[in-house]
Amino acid sequence: MIFLATLKKYFFCGLLCFGMLAAGAQTKHSSQTDYPSYKGLIMAGYQGWFRAEGDGSGAKNYSYGSEKRTGVDMWPDVSEYEKTYETPFKLPNGQPARFFSSYDKSTVDLHFKWMRDYGVDGVFMQRFFSNARPENRDNAAATILKNAFDAASTYDRAIAVMYDLSGLKAKGEDCSTIIEDWKYLVDELNVTNQAGKKTYLHHNGKPVVAIWGVGFPDRPYNIRNIGLERLIDFLKNDPVYGGCTVMLGVPTAFRQLNADCVNDPYLHELIKMADIVLPWTVQRYSPLLHNDMDRLRDNTLDDLKWCKENGVAYVPCVYPGFSWHNLSRYEFPDDIKPVGSIPRMGGKFYWQQIATVLRSGASMLYVAMFDEVNEGTAIFKTTDTPPVSEQASFVGIEGVPSDHYLWLTGEAAKVLRREKPLSVKLPERNAN
Repeated sequence: MIFLATLKKYFFCGLLCFGMLAAGAQTKHSSQTDYPSYKGLIMAGYQGWFRAEGDGSGAKNYSYGSEKRTGVDMWPDVSEYEKTYETPFKLPNGQPARFFSSYDKSTVDLHFKWMRDYGVDGVFMQRFFSNARPENRDNAAATILKNAFDAASTYDRAIAVMYDLSGLKAKGEDCSTIIEDWKYLVDELNVTNQAGKKTYLHHNGKPVVAIWGVGFPDRPYNIRNIGLERLIDFLKNDPVYGGCTVMLGVPTAFRQLNADCVNDPYLHELIKMADIVLPWTVQRYSPLLHNDMDRLRDNTLDDLKWCKENGVAYVPCVYPGFSWHNLSRYEFPDDIKPVGSIPRMGGKFYWQQIATVLRSGASMLYVAMFDEVNEGTAIFKTTDTPPVSEQASFVGIEGVPSDHYLWLTGEAAKVLRREKPLSVKLPERNAN
């Protein structure tokens, strides 16, 4: 009996110690956050990929290209930046056109200050597959990511990591690269445990990690053989780095498995493993198409129904407009895109999408994008007097103030917080 009692004692102590070790293993992510749920929030995507020669990043050229070849279709309003860099372009008044660098801490600070000032809840930081590779982890992108998390803490803005599978090769690579990179971000950059105010976005009590690019037919990889199941399982269940809410960025037609989506029911299996689905709608709707908002409404209602039946949350994507003219001249010389192919209409198109998905029952929003001037989807401050050039054409903002889309996004946030009623009519600034 004494032997059995002693054995039970050691067994109990062993269980207690194991429990303590398991509990300790969960401390990689802070349980504290000012943003415990995605519901009621409007989040934007943040590229942060802009560089300039002389900014300290090692860039030998400019992310906006040269006067002969540029991948930028909109031009930022740089009047408030602490540091800017001269470009080969000229403004209409003949002055050199200047651009910012995302590598400068002051740039990221300014962007997060705008988010706070206009009521944009926060951003998903894009983490491209190329930056997740071991040889690239500790590079300029990591510096920008660190600066963004510091700024999110300073300005009390929600922030989360979004892995973009763009760049993943068809052979020789899989999502194990992302698993190791997530460990790096958690261990070295403390993304889920900021030194200051904790603002990492949580949902259902868990930090959100997004994986974008799942199910698009134009990708070189096959979703069946790149280890997506293992990645999702790791992010959700690993005792040290897991315990996360997983969001998948998928095509608009993810339900039907057609149109912009791979015709593979395996995609549905992956979505059901995750927690939130984000259908990508950039270029899928346009104000130039008759009754396109009716189509958006119907798709949103059907998406919400499907997600409810399959136990996943739903976040719709909205965007202000689209232009991909300059880069298409070189990427697709036989199919050059027009300037401003999806016009903004002074914000009406943006607000129509917001009003449509919210009236359909959406409780959270994703905006594409905060700083994407390459494809003309940026909501941050841009100029209506961009450079003039014979080799490039830039889209303006149709006479509205440079901060118009930041302000509209803040108005949408007020509706989500139920601080003001939803109106299908475009809000009027300074209206009583």
